[in-house]
Amino acid sequence: MSATFAGMPAFPEAAREALGDRTLRGNLRHATHTIRAKRARAVAEVSDWAELREAGKRIKDHTLRHLDRYLERLEESVTAAGGTVHWAADAAEANRIVTELVRATGESEVVKVKSMATQEIELNEALEAAGIRAYETDLAELIVQLGEDRPSHILVPAIHRNRGEIRDIFSTKMASWGRPAPEGLSDDPAELAEAARLHLREKFLRAKVGVSGANFMVAETGTLVVVESEGNGRMCLTLPETLISVVGIEKVVPAWRDLEVFLQLLPRSSTAERMNPYTSMWTGTTDGDGPRAFHLVLLDNGRTDTLADEVGRQALRCIRCSACLNVCPVYERAGGHAYGSVYPGPIGAVLSPQLRGTASAIDASLPYASSLCGACYEVCPVAIDIPEVLVHLRERVVEGGPAVRNGNRVVLKPAKGHAAERAAVRAAGWALARPGVLRTGQRLASRTRGFRPRTLPGPGRAWTATRDLPAVPAEPFRDWWLRTRGGKDDVR
Repeated sequence: MSATFAGMPAFPEAAREALGDRTLRGNLRHATHTIRAKRARAVAEVSDWAELREAGKRIKDHTLRHLDRYLERLEESVTAAGGTVHWAADAAEANRIVTELVRATGESEVVKVKSMATQEIELNEALEAAGIRAYETDLAELIVQLGEDRPSHILVPAIHRNRGEIRDIFSTKMASWGRPAPEGLSDDPAELAEAARLHLREKFLRAKVGVSGANFMVAETGTLVVVESEGNGRMCLTLPETLISVVGIEKVVPAWRDLEVFLQLLPRSSTAERMNPYTSMWTGTTDGDGPRAFHLVLLDNGRTDTLADEVGRQALRCIRCSACLNVCPVYERAGGHAYGSVYPGPIGAVLSPQLRGTASAIDASLPYASSLCGACYEVCPVAIDIPEVLVHLRERVVEGGPAVRNGNRVVLKPAKGHAAERAAVRAAGWALARPGVLRTGQRLASRTRGFRPRTLPGPGRAWTATRDLPAVPAEPFRDWWLRTRGGKDDVR
């Protein structure tokens, strides 16, 4: 996976800077609280939500267990319907394939549907280097692109911007990308939306090449599905002569009937709607209707490595709804940029270190970007146990051990800076396995509690900088139990 936010510091440093931005925190708090409240109401309307959630989980797990078979079936179905399938092992190969396909058309610009896969591989930058300009058409993505910014949310990439900031971006930047913003543009949402509509309409009518991702791919029929709320996706998917879709291999589902489950889970979990305003489906090409050429680029880029991890692979169930971001207390305060990846929030904290590895400081820090409160697991529509994966990845960071990277089994070295943590955990494990040692240590701690420091020395300072040390009781529980129960029960 490409290091999307090159040069980003580790999460603690990036988050500390974000916490000092009061405007950012206000924008995030308002947006996430609004979305989570709407989602809760939408989910409460469905009496069998728990059953739907379990069905989504089982479909995804079944597909991942037999991913090779379903991907081969998908290729057969897409090819039979008139499309062409390309396989990309990594970001570089995917970018090369797409660039060559666009060059073959003779065009120098493309219109894009919102796609996290293309952001992951930095396709826009690769196309620009080849002299091809990519225009984002999703409203939030347009704001991010015009502002020379980075997305900070899965569903609402410009969630960190308020209306005033958006007006300023449109007024100063639109002209350099096409039709300028109207004179005297205000921060009224209707005016901002109209300015974007007029700006984008020219591009929709002119573009000969469209680039998209997909929410789902149906192996049975070769059908691809995009759900969206603005109609820009429908324009990009139908008006161009050539359509290129870059999709992660985990987005496949076995059969058409499986869409019934996910088209109920996704809209309620993401936009808090009963169904998406626009659900576009296409199967290959059809004479006289839609693009004349369709290319599907199946992207691996670390996904098969993730699939090899029995605990971590559940992150590949993700349907990119962003519900976990909207309930996460860490994301709400730190924002998406602090995660240094196109995938922010709790799902990014488990997905990015698996796709990219944990060699960099930012990726080694992401599994710690959580309070382990479990709210993310409670709202996940496909029941990804994110806290379990976070703890699993923390162990990998601290201890190293076997893993799969680039399709090869390797033994990872422990990340730097965790020697004290490893020593402390090993010492605790040794003491907990020896009741006599544990009992002596507890009694010693109780008798010397008057000398308890307010903060820990050395590496422990990072922990006590924001937490109080727990008070040491005057008497260990074991001694209290023996004294109050008279030794009637066996205490070991």
